[in-house]
Amino acid sequence: MSKENCTCENPLLPQICEVIKIVDETPDVKSFYVKLPAGGVPFNVLPGQLGMVSLLPVGEGMFSCTWQEEQEWLQFAIKRVGLMTDALHRIEVGQHIGVRGPYGNHFPFDESKGKDMLFIAGGIGLAPLRSFIKYCFRHREDYGKITIIYGSRSKADLCFKEELFDLWPKEKDTDVYVTIDNPEEGWDGEVSFVPAYLEKLDPRPANTVAVTCGPPVMIKFVLQSLEKMGFTDDQIITTLEMRMKCGIGKCGRCNIGSEFVCLDGPVYDMVKLRTMPPEW
Repeated sequence: MSKENCTCENPLLPQICEVIKIVDETPDVKSFYVKLPAGGVPFNVLPGQLGMVSLLPVGEGMFSCTWQEEQEWLQFAIKRVGLMTDALHRIEVGQHIGVRGPYGNHFPFDESKGKDMLFIAGGIGLAPLRSFIKYCFRHREDYGKITIIYGSRSKADLCFKEELFDLWPKEKDTDVYVTIDNPEEGWDGEVSFVPAYLEKLDPRPANTVAVTCGPPVMIKFVLQSLEKMGFTDDQIITTLEMRMKCGIGKCGRCNIGSEFVCLDGPVYDMVKLRTMPPEW
């Protein structure tokens, strides 16, 4: 758990939060807005951190938590992929869930100041990057040009459509590029996989930080494309949040070599990843 913003006495004790809003982002992704209990411990999440969401008697899971200025409520974008997430997708506004955290380190927003920002995401991988993007827009004067490249399998699978098509393109010195994997009726935008679209757009590496998240196969080829385009290891950031399990480094399922992703990650630059066994 990030020590600098952990204010809870017991990192294993969840706060019981009310679900105040549910938004259908895609056919299998929902955003859950949850309100912290009155008098509860502040959940001071930083861009890139996660929270453990629990639903009795089903279980619990680790999910990216969206950063926002307001700390009275939290947002989790959750994809339906199994027993726990299927149960979460069936709850309604007014129900209660447990939340504990935040866990993990965060994106290097201070170290990135004065740089151009290149965000590359696929599918639900936009959720953690969205926190960093929102932070950059909130502190717009601290960052240079912002480029967002995002893709999904289909138009229906694009997350956060209002921000992608209406809000973010209106931000100062910002370009948003969206693609889907296969052609379909009603889509006149780009059709290609994210790594191929990245190479087609060919962003310049000078004074640029590249941040990527998405399916593992997408990340693999995006990293290769960035290297081909001249990005150095210290310019490339990704997150291994899928490896986070218990959040406190006790279960051992996040272990990669000497690293415990729950404690040392999930955000890494390629300099660090090069020193780790190729298990990520």
